[in-house]
Amino acid sequence: GSRPRGRRAAGGWVPCAALALGWALGWALGAAPPHRCRPDATLLPPPLRRLGGAALLRAAVPRLRGGWSPCQLYRYRPTGTGTGTGTGTPRPNGTGPCTRGWHYALPAAGLRSNLVTQWDLVCASRWKVPLEQTTHLLGWTLGSVAAGLACDRFGRRPAFVVSLVLAVPLGLGVALAMDFVMVLVARLLFGAALAGAFLSLYVARLELCDPPHRLGVTMVAGFFWIAGELLLPGLAVLCRDWRVLQGAVTMILALLAACWWCPALLLESPRWLLATQQLERARKILQALAESSGPSSDDSSCHQDSLLAELESLSEGSPQPRYHAICEIFGTRVIWKNGVILGFAAFIGSGIRHCFTRNLAPHLPHFFSSYFVLVGTEAAACLFICLTAERFGRRAILLLCTVLTGISSLLLLALTQYLLDLIVLTLSVVGITASHAVTMLSIFFASEVLPTVIRGAGLGLVVGASFVGKAAAPITAIPNSRGFFLHHVVFASFAILAVLSIMLLPESQGRSLPQSLQDGESQRRPPLFHRPPREDHLPLLTPHGIPHDYSRLAASTKRMVGSPAAPCET
Repeated sequence: GSRPRGRRAAGGWVPCAALALGWALGWALGAAPPHRCRPDATLLPPPLRRLGGAALLRAAVPRLRGGWSPCQLYRYRPTGTGTGTGTGTPRPNGTGPCTRGWHYALPAAGLRSNLVTQWDLVCASRWKVPLEQTTHLLGWTLGSVAAGLACDRFGRRPAFVVSLVLAVPLGLGVALAMDFVMVLVARLLFGAALAGAFLSLYVARLELCDPPHRLGVTMVAGFFWIAGELLLPGLAVLCRDWRVLQGAVTMILALLAACWWCPALLLESPRWLLATQQLERARKILQALAESSGPSSDDSSCHQDSLLAELESLSEGSPQPRYHAICEIFGTRVIWKNGVILGFAAFIGSGIRHCFTRNLAPHLPHFFSSYFVLVGTEAAACLFICLTAERFGRRAILLLCTVLTGISSLLLLALTQYLLDLIVLTLSVVGITASHAVTMLSIFFASEVLPTVIRGAGLGLVVGASFVGKAAAPITAIPNSRGFFLHHVVFASFAILAVLSIMLLPESQGRSLPQSLQDGESQRRPPLFHRPPREDHLPLLTPHGIPHDYSRLAASTKRMVGSPAAPCET
């Protein structure tokens, strides 16, 4: 009854919080605390070397308007070359780089040590921080693509479990890294494993839902993700050290892998099994779903028995599983168009966000304030999608959010120097929220319009495109980079182009998920606010056993294997 359904629902939601912890780790590990050079007495003339405390600091470190210089020390002429009057105080004649390391104002992001303080990634070495962040995002991109391919070949559940298991030793590798190069490699692989778990769980959860509940179940998972991000600062304050924090998150993932090894928490997708003609496995899973749903009416019981009997008769011929490669998408027209448009929209939504977050930095100088504002805008975007996308349709809301993102970006691009700070701040928050909504809704929309046989690989490419967009932030943060204005112009222009292309998408609201490539090609573009009829039912939560939707899947499976359809007796 309700207990197995609740267990399966939790199995699709709870892992999101742990995966979000792994994702948000990069914020804390790369946070640069305020710093200054340590005074070097050997650079001072002999009369000043006996100084201590504040006097030594004033003699050795230049004073700037905002505090002590973070990267420079005073330089003095060598003794005997003339430093002014014989009895006067020696005066510096220039500055140079730090020679004895740095003093950091800790804690940073709740930690008393992180990657920046461990290897002094400041001043001349500060380019290594965006390098590490970009490498980690590259891992998420590659992991999304690889896990998508694995989902379509080996199944959703094996890809999820294997990714979780791999994340444990890779997370420990990050915690035990002895140098910065080891951190780069381990963080790349750790990100790839987390991305694999995220993508396979996303697809498996979606395929167990019917149209009225697909959006709600996915957005609840989004709120679990946001809860995981909100837990990170508290966990960082408790751990204090970046290695301990990394180890704590890894142990949470290990516990998750141990619990989710149990099939009852995450079933293999019957939809994918039927689409790939693995009929015997599909029959067993559907039978388990029916048995765990408790007693049902006589008509529903007859329907279930008939469906299971049909699947059993089909599986007697032992049809070979038929898998599809992602390259088959290039031979399609509608599927290819939908995937490119939604991947482009996800890329724009992620990439343009840095244009808005940069405007928040002067108003939110502290890590926690900026972090909670960003997570809060993500929660607002998730809530907005929950309230609107089921009522007005995916395409209309995606179009609205893209328009808001583009308008906010263009206004800030053209008028920032003429607007009040409050208006700039408001436009930035609206732009961040809308860009979050564009990314989330593009990924969800893609999961609904891509056919089951290539949904994993296709969605992996769309999610990978969103992570490529996220890499714009660390790339433009590289020291001496002059590309922010060009980045803002390009992404604002792309947002306008995305508005035009979204109009070419079909509407997936209320429609059953396409199974085959033929189903995906048959999708058509309806009027903008058209409300299609609702179909199928939800295996996860339905109280009536196996839904009628799977009878239609069984009928399509029979056509694929060449069996005649038998009438359902009532």
